[in-house]
Amino acid sequence: MTTNPWLAAIVTLGMVAAYEGWLAAVQRRAPGRLAHTTHASLREDWFAAISAQPGSEILAVQTLRNSLMSATMTASTAVLGLMGALSLTAPALHATLGEGATGTAAWPHFTPRLAMELVLLCLLFASLVASVMAVRYYHHAGFIGGMPVGAPQRQRWAAAGSAYVRKAGLLYSWGLRQLILLVPVVTFVLHPLAGVAGALAVVIALTQFDRYRIENE
Repeated sequence: MTTNPWLAAIVTLGMVAAYEGWLAAVQRRAPGRLAHTTHASLREDWFAAISAQPGSEILAVQTLRNSLMSATMTASTAVLGLMGALSLTAPALHATLGEGATGTAAWPHFTPRLAMELVLLCLLFASLVASVMAVRYYHHAGFIGGMPVGAPQRQRWAAAGSAYVRKAGLLYSWGLRQLILLVPVVTFVLHPLAGVAGALAVVIALTQFDRYRIENE
């Protein structure tokens, strides 16, 4: 049976886009049902509790440092993947967008594989940016969390610290999410139908990861 690569690419990306659109709608209607919004509130509550407990500065810095290192590892993974993907995609881009045999600019001819490789680059770049920004916010929150709890400077920066840990956590989760979304793109490069299967598997997995639930409720 002949597989239409463009149709497979549309179905692969369409399933992921449809799920992300549904998730955005659920977040507007009932954010408490989603894990990443609930955990963002958890981080804000943690910072508020740690800021009310004298002597907790070292614990706060250690916790934020662990989170910072996790975001750093995600950023490192994304940049390594981006460099590798660029080295593999550059020849195809040069052949597609470079000059023709007559020295004139060749008319762009995108194949489904090249289109998905460009999506791959975009996802890796998005993951890198989100992870680096998470590192930035965790870094600033670490300075705030290291201030003595009773100091007036700590009180002045308390609201910023709470906002920073929330933003850092959301950015970190977005960075991880972009890496997960690489699965259907990479499998499509291997075979178009594998991309459809990979998209279905990722959507099923994300429905479990994105849903907030308490096992014993």
